[in-house]
Amino acid sequence: MTEPSRYFADENAIGLAKILIRDHHRLDVIYSAIEEIPRGTPDLTWMPIVGERGWIILTRDRRIRTRPAEQLAYWEHGLRSVWIGGKQDHTSMELAEIFLQHEERLRRLTIKLGGGPWALTMSRSGIRPLRLRQPKS
Repeated sequence: MTEPSRYFADENAIGLAKILIRDHHRLDVIYSAIEEIPRGTPDLTWMPIVGERGWIILTRDRRIRTRPAEQLAYWEHGLRSVWIGGKQDHTSMELAEIFLQHEERLRRLTIKLGGGPWALTMSRSGIRPLRLRQPKS
């Protein structure tokens, strides 16, 4: 049996994480208020920690996978992420609804895709893969 995934919400998705924890009693959601990753920790500092632990990143940061240094971090640390909400602005409650609506499919995809690097986008209409550019050597 596959171990359940843990999710790390970056600072752009803290509202989502708080709702999942508070309203849905989720123990598999972590956000940047933990000792190893205090609020304000730069992406390039927390990304190796998240990758080492095998957590899946929940984010609203559209550029996290396209900045050259972050691209490299995806490949170096086998990062796995879900960009949630699509191109529209959503409240944290709406993001939680989207996550819960597609959680079972996300679980299946996580098993299928295995270790990173990979990135997905999740919106009301479903989940689709995002292309990660391999950094230039």
